[in-house]
Amino acid sequence: MFDAIVIGGGPAGLSAALCLGRTHRSTLVLDTEDGRNAPAQNVHNFFTQDGTPPTEIRRIGAEQLGHYPSVRLQVAEVSRVEREAPEAFAVVLADGQVEHGRRLLLATGLADDLPAIEGIGPLWGRSAFHCPYCHGYEVSGSPIAVVGSTPDRVRLAVHLSRFTDDIVLCADGETEFPEPLTAALGKAGVEIRTERVTAVRADGPQLRAIQFETGPELERSGMFIKTGLRQRSPIAAQLGCAIFPDNAVEVNEFGQTSVPGVYAAGDMARRSTVPMPVSAVVVAAASGTVAAGIIDQDLLSVEYGLPNPFANARS
Repeated sequence: MFDAIVIGGGPAGLSAALCLGRTHRSTLVLDTEDGRNAPAQNVHNFFTQDGTPPTEIRRIGAEQLGHYPSVRLQVAEVSRVEREAPEAFAVVLADGQVEHGRRLLLATGLADDLPAIEGIGPLWGRSAFHCPYCHGYEVSGSPIAVVGSTPDRVRLAVHLSRFTDDIVLCADGETEFPEPLTAALGKAGVEIRTERVTAVRADGPQLRAIQFETGPELERSGMFIKTGLRQRSPIAAQLGCAIFPDNAVEVNEFGQTSVPGVYAAGDMARRSTVPMPVSAVVVAAASGTVAAGIIDQDLLSVEYGLPNPFANARS
């Protein structure tokens, strides 16, 4: 029986395991080694690790966990999780193996469903992006585009005008915008193409041009798209965790889900006060550390019959 089983070995899961290992908690980390940021060349906005490849961050994290004998890392896919008792979960792996834990931390992350633009797949994470904080700096001074016409897409295009003076909003069929949005685009110097986007022209992972249903293609070296988000794992839903309409698992500020004993960290989860999942490696890592500390305190309260200061904080 492990004190905690962490499902997911990305930044949130490895950070949580580090905290648990340093408190001598027996911890099992289960990971499929298929992270959301795997297509990206580098991780950014992670203090001391800016520009490090995602695989290297995982390698360093796993290596450092090797110093803590109470932590075990295992490459495995989880099929399902069952509650055996108020203080016990059974985690069933794809090969039939069953592991048991007193607390469960979900850190399986989100998956991106790319828009229906022909040829976009090989560009994802290389010259087609979703986050200006993760990849905006790398396209500074380059001709870029934002695809979409909703207010958040207009806001992103205006935001990116600080990065380059050659930016086009590809409105993908939308021809009219409310006056405040039109004014903001004009003030930022953002051009608009209203034709529907159909495909991209590229050299391998490098975008060369955006193609439309009608009209000439638009030469660009970078584009920002909006992806659909879904949970990479069905475990949270199987356990009955509260889930927002945007598919993020609901947690409080301590990583506690609506299900006692189940925690969640990383971009798969958010608080009700946050309008969307925060997709930043450093934030995921921090949330894993917070959740792990609360798990340790939760177990401490049970073991010694002490009041749990976080008992009433659950969502």
